[in-house]
Amino acid sequence: MNATGNRAAVDADELRRRVRALLDAHPPATTDRLDFLRARFDAGLAWVHYPAGLGGLDAPRSLQAVVDAELEAAGAPDNDPRRIGIGLGMAAPTILGFGTDEQRQRLLRPLWTGEEVWCQLFSEPGAGSDLAALATRAVRDGDDWVVDGQKVWTSSAHLARWAILIARTDPDQPKHRGISYFVCDMTDPGVEVRPLRQITGEAEFNEVFLTGVRIPDSRRLGGIGEGWRVAQTTLMNERVAIGGGRVPREGGMIGLVADTWRRRPELRTHDLHQRLLRLWVESEAARLAGERLRQQLADGRPGPEGSAMKLAFARLNQQISALEVELLGEEGLLYDDWTMRRPELVDFTGREAGYRYLRAKGNSIEGGTSEVLLNIIAERVLGLPPEPRTDKDLPWKDLPR
Repeated sequence: MNATGNRAAVDADELRRRVRALLDAHPPATTDRLDFLRARFDAGLAWVHYPAGLGGLDAPRSLQAVVDAELEAAGAPDNDPRRIGIGLGMAAPTILGFGTDEQRQRLLRPLWTGEEVWCQLFSEPGAGSDLAALATRAVRDGDDWVVDGQKVWTSSAHLARWAILIARTDPDQPKHRGISYFVCDMTDPGVEVRPLRQITGEAEFNEVFLTGVRIPDSRRLGGIGEGWRVAQTTLMNERVAIGGGRVPREGGMIGLVADTWRRRPELRTHDLHQRLLRLWVESEAARLAGERLRQQLADGRPGPEGSAMKLAFARLNQQISALEVELLGEEGLLYDDWTMRRPELVDFTGREAGYRYLRAKGNSIEGGTSEVLLNIIAERVLGLPPEPRTDKDLPWKDLPR
């Protein structure tokens, strides 16, 4: 920051100069991938809008595209963002917003380089859509918290070193006020990860059982009992990460179907043509809305619009994948491999049409169910009256279960 409290003057030309210096000192062709990523982080070119010393330069977020373009042109390695999406899109903004200096220094660099994978311990068997009703307990014991409970639908838990975790620390408080937020070491005793096999045959999700897990109080994010407020930052960024990713025109699911349509004229019918045109237009509208959302984020104005983007993402993926299966006819019923696997990343457009159709069914559940997102949009975007919530002020221990 400069003397007037404004961001330091880092413009596109200055970023290009810094990228050239990085490339000169660490030529991608002869530098180990991890060494290059660490050097990029230390040069402030990881996420330029983050503070200096934490992988950034206090620059406008919109200038990240300048850095990425220069490095891509030079053949530099990236940090495989699809593999570490939970860390990048959910954990990092929360750590930046609520972590101590020590937590930021310890956690952000290996998170960004991909050395340490993150997962999210939020949902529970009895607290999915109503996340604030969670029952996992954290009881204070000296300088530690002892955590017991079960989490579910945990992507990447089988790969993760760290987890962002919310647990109930005061059952006498109403459900939203008795929660605290922690960073959990997934290698600690008492953490058990079990695969959840899905309709695709894969097990990208997991159940996580926590039995007497000791978490030092130094790994708490935010104040005791303020976990719901901290979690809102995570959830807001999660929905943007899922539904607001940058895609080119005719990218993603709609591009695959459009390509099949052009290559396979024998599959075409008038009805399918009309449906394809409608979904193409809706996909382009969603893409442009995503660009506007990213501009808001660049200006430091994140909001509930991310919920609308995630809702549109789920609906479009399901409708487009269904159209693709119908377009392909008997071919659309084929499925290449039901082998039980625990993948390192999720590719929504990977494999064949049958996989895309089945995997898209989860899009309206993960990252907030479509029903919950409709409520958020109605209340926070449209300003409609909220639904009656009779349990809002009741102590959690008195809630019917």
